[in-house]
Order: sequence, then structure tokens, then C-alpha cells
Amino acid sequence: MQFRRSRKDDARIDITPLVDMVFLLLIFFMLSTTFIVTPGIKVNLPHSSAETVTHEKREVQVAITEDNKVFWEKILVDEKELEQRLMEVAREDSQTLIIIRADAKALHGKVVEVMDIAKQAGLNRLAIATYPKEKEGARQ
Repeated sequence: MQFRRSRKDDARIDITPLVDMVFLLLIFFMLSTTFIVTPGIKVNLPHSSAETVTHEKREVQVAITEDNKVFWEKILVDEKELEQRLMEVAREDSQTLIIIRADAKALHGKVVEVMDIAKQAGLNRLAIATYPKEKEGARQ
């Protein structure tokens, strides 16, 4: 005669591998974010005590190097091409923020020229990128 044994189903889920994977992903992302470098054009930004501008959904960066070359994102452009690209951006969204990253040694006239081209294209939201100014106590 066979007796029926009562079976208890042990319905545990082992989450140890899940925890291991979460920690591995956390370490991976922590390490990979330290390798992110702003690629592109070498621009020595001037220092300013002005408030910082937060990144927005729709923004375009125009860089002006020390030797007064103008770059659209990372592409070297002349005034005509810059004007065409800014007009295209204005047609898509006139509230797009134009960030001008001008080298500290770039000619002031070149910066004003880029600003004027943006205004003529219908873009009125301009920002000039700078480094934050050091506090007096921090300088030694």
C-alpha cells in the first residue's frame, strides 16, 4: 500500500543572480560615464559669473575657434552655409536655443556676426557658453 506524501511546493525565487546583474550594470554605467568627454572642436571658453543655462530639448551649438573658424555642431561651415542651416532650424522651431561656444581669443566681430546671422534667420534665443568664474577665496 502506497501512502501519499504531502508535497509542499517551495515557490521561492532566487534573486541573487538578479542582484548580481544590477550591481554589474551599476558599476558599468558608473565607469562608462567617467569616460564621456565632450568631443569636437578645441575651444577655450572665457570665464563668467553669469548663471548657467540648462540643456534643452532643442538646442544647436555653434563653435568659433581661436582662428575664427565657425563650426556647426562639429562641421566646418562658412557664413552662407551657417545662414542656410540656421534658417532650416528656424523653420522647424523658432524657439530653438543657439549656444555660441566662442574661444576667448576669437574676434568679437566674428561672434557678433554669428549672432546677427541667427537673428536674421529668426532665432532670438541665443546663449554664449562660458566657464564659471572662480571664487576669490578659491584662487591662490
